[in-house]
Amino acid sequence: MNSLESRPAADSSGDRFRVLQVVPAITRQSSGPSYSVVRLCESILATGADVRLGALDWSPISDPPEFLHAFPLGVGPRRLGRSPKMRAWLIDQAASAAVIHNHGTWQMNSIYPTDAAKRTGIPLITSPRGSYSEWAMNSGSVFKRLFWPLVQNPAVQHSSLFHATSDKEYEDIRRLGFKQPVAVIPNGIDMPPHVTGDNFGRRELLFLGRVHKVKGLDLLLSAWQRVQSEFADWDLVVAGSDDGYHGPSGYLDEMRHLADTLQLQRVRFLGEVHGEQKRTVFASAELFVLPSHSENFGIAVAEALSCGTPAIVSHGAPWADLEDHRAGWHIPIGVDPLVECLQAALSCSPTRLEVMGQAGREWMRQDFAWPVLGRRMLNVYRWLTGEAEQRPNCVRMD
Repeated sequence: MNSLESRPAADSSGDRFRVLQVVPAITRQSSGPSYSVVRLCESILATGADVRLGALDWSPISDPPEFLHAFPLGVGPRRLGRSPKMRAWLIDQAASAAVIHNHGTWQMNSIYPTDAAKRTGIPLITSPRGSYSEWAMNSGSVFKRLFWPLVQNPAVQHSSLFHATSDKEYEDIRRLGFKQPVAVIPNGIDMPPHVTGDNFGRRELLFLGRVHKVKGLDLLLSAWQRVQSEFADWDLVVAGSDDGYHGPSGYLDEMRHLADTLQLQRVRFLGEVHGEQKRTVFASAELFVLPSHSENFGIAVAEALSCGTPAIVSHGAPWADLEDHRAGWHIPIGVDPLVECLQAALSCSPTRLEVMGQAGREWMRQDFAWPVLGRRMLNVYRWLTGEAEQRPNCVRMD
């Protein structure tokens, strides 16, 4: 095995710094990483580096990026994410790459990057993408509890560096005992044009995201029951589906049933929204709410703020700076704290909420632009391979 110092940083066709990225999938059903990993790749490409992204072909991908290499699933349960063709491709491509960056956990596609890194001697970067939180580690099937000590943890130990999207995720990495350097770089956001919606006199509180028990939608519905009569001019809008790699989970139906059981008023379930429709939904809302039990980042919060919509976010998501930037509320997890916050937030005038929304939009513009974050990540890669001597400020050694 070659040492890191002797590894070539260029690909066979020239002197471009080549990066291999790996993610379970980039279909829309796979949620946050479908957007954030693809935009990270595009931002790194914009610096002049070369990027190849490997993903599993879970379902048809509309308008796939040119740098994507999708691989069929192999024999075995779909949830295992086994793909011998992906494994072979990674080993072949790693021979001329500078680094390999894996996003995700709990499937065989997250093990293959370790194999390729060991065989070729290139550094491995691991992005947990929320999978190391206490909630994530303590929930799930028996398979998941066996997979970590027997397969996942030994593979992750080989990482040269971790990438965390927030201080909270950095703490999760350290809590599990990993001592490697950690680069704390948030997900970025594309700033949409500022538009306003027309709700014909109605005011909207919006939940938008994957409908999964981790998101705390059940908490929100219970809290809405307690405030709905007090704020008759407000509607609750729920946007999102429960689709995953293996199809609908049935949790969305559970939440609709819960809404009926609680006899909720003025609640609309929109289903999944994308593109211009998503921007319109954000623009129509005066408030966004995410009462999650656990988030490594919470891309929907950044999307809401970029659209000028202030946010209510639980302590399960790393958005404590909301209050410092006067762009929303950061509250404890639970129904009672959510009720208390809703009573205060829904009482705000449209003018005050608009001012908070503009503060959040400016915050996103300054600190979460993709070009800045792409250059920051590339600097981390170059430092890790020895091309840059100075350690980037975002890399923590403690």
